[in-house]
Parts: sequence; C-alpha cells; structure tokens
Amino acid sequence: MAVDTNSDIEERIDYEIVVDCYDSEEVAMGWYYYLDDHLSFPFVATCKQALSVSPLKKGEEVTVTGMGDADSCSSTMLVQVKWKERSFSVPLSQLALDEENDDEDTLQAIGDWEYWVESGCSF
Repeated sequence: MAVDTNSDIEERIDYEIVVDCYDSEEVAMGWYYYLDDHLSFPFVATCKQALSVSPLKKGEEVTVTGMGDADSCSSTMLVQVKWKERSFSVPLSQLALDEENDDEDTLQAIGDWEYWVESGCSF
C-alpha cells in the first residue's frame, strides 16, 4: 500500500469529506458518514490514551463494532466498542488501530481522522 502524503489527505478531506459543508454540524456529519462508509467493522483497536470521558486505560484492547450514535458525534467522532462484556461509545481519537489490520479503507479513514485531529482542526 502506498503511503498518502499530507497533500493527498488534505485533498481527500477538502473534496470528499467536508466538501460543500457550511457549518460545524455539516462538517461533523461529513466526517461521520465518511468514517461509517470506509471503516470495516468489527476491528480490534488499543486504547492509546486514558480520557476522563471513557473507562478505558492505556493499552487495553477493544473490538470496535460500529460508529457511535450520529446525534452524539457533534464535537468528535465516537465509535461503539465491546469491552469486558459491555458496549459503549468512546472517541475514535482515543484508539489506535491494531497493527495486524490490513484493510486499506479502514487504515486510510483512520489516518485521515488522525491527521485532522492532530492538525488541530475541530467542528
């Protein structure tokens, strides 16, 4: 798989994900539907940082089963996880994709989201 350059990612964000978005709600929904369409569920991920809004600790492994409720994704993208026989939503940015995952669409979509978050962008 070829590695995307920053310009590839920025072009995809501008022309696929947030194209024709005029406000923060539309940007959030653009990201929501892009991720929902491109992530192949279920997949395994590891918690890369503890957050006060989540019970996960750094290093814990979860199975990501789907996107969180669309209405709850107005400030960040949430994904539904299974962990210790429980299901709940956590921020996608809290998770790192398992290294064994080789689904190109999933890798690209998570890479796009990480780029967006790490660039300081928000809705």
